[in-house]
Amino acid sequence: MEVFNQVKEFAEEHATGLVVVIIAGTGLIAIRRWMAGAVCRSKARLDVKTVLITGANTGIGKETAVDLASRGARVILACRDMGGANRAADEIRKRSGNGNVVVKQLNLASLQSVRALAADVKASEERLDILINNVGIMMCLQWKTEDGFEMQFGVNHLGHFLLTNSLLDLLKKSTPCRVVNVSSLAHEKGKMHFDDIHLDKDYDPIISYCQSKLANVLFTKELARRLSGTGVTAYSLHPGAIRTELGRHMTQSMPLWKLMMYAPMMLLWPLIKSPWEGAQTTIYCAVDESLQNVNGLYYSDCAPKQAKLQACDDVAAMKLWDISASMVRLA
Repeated sequence: MEVFNQVKEFAEEHATGLVVVIIAGTGLIAIRRWMAGAVCRSKARLDVKTVLITGANTGIGKETAVDLASRGARVILACRDMGGANRAADEIRKRSGNGNVVVKQLNLASLQSVRALAADVKASEERLDILINNVGIMMCLQWKTEDGFEMQFGVNHLGHFLLTNSLLDLLKKSTPCRVVNVSSLAHEKGKMHFDDIHLDKDYDPIISYCQSKLANVLFTKELARRLSGTGVTAYSLHPGAIRTELGRHMTQSMPLWKLMMYAPMMLLWPLIKSPWEGAQTTIYCAVDESLQNVNGLYYSDCAPKQAKLQACDDVAAMKLWDISASMVRLA
């Protein structure tokens, strides 16, 4: 009884503070739930199907791999870091209960590596039902790929462009099948700099990243047009703001005043999406039955979303395709 009276007395003395704490806590819970986004509800099985995911050793790629392996798929992890990929494969096998998870080498900053992986997959796999172009690099220094391309455009777009085209025969053989391109809300700020695609004249890591993410959406649009009626469908998506290592290069490439612009995001870091939550739209685009007869759209939080005007430009999409095909020497 004495303890009860003490609690009651404390509550009366600090009533205003307690109300503030309760309201703030409720608000934070509401923000957290909103930022978590939607969840893929599909129960689709992927038994006897084969999935290839680029960069599936960390972040949303790994969570996507766990989910699709849990559905019975044979999952190929195409990764640059073989040590990390093998460790991830062990974890994915344990979490999914599916031992049919394999690792293959892929460095998207090397066209030779992309071609080698595609040749390996075509020689060793009878089918490929889902290709998930997941790898991304964000706001790095003005680095170049092995072939001399600006790194963000080279990895985020050109590497996946070549990989997808190199696997098209196997994809068409496995229809119905899907190509899922992980883009970003950053495409909304993007512009295709066709006169200086590598931004050699005035490189900016943010402008470069936004251009590469716009390229993902335009590539998806043109791919869907070219593959219309073949049984291969393509989707692009924004996974959301996620607690991953994607932004690890920002402190190197951006001046302090620009980094300060992201300070509010750092304060919200504990509230933004986990990798599992961030993987949900990728999973949705890969498996949801409602998308079976849909092609070329852009998604966010497991639902179609209108991409920005520059991402809906048919002429730009065709121009990007032609330039990309020339750059990667697509036969």
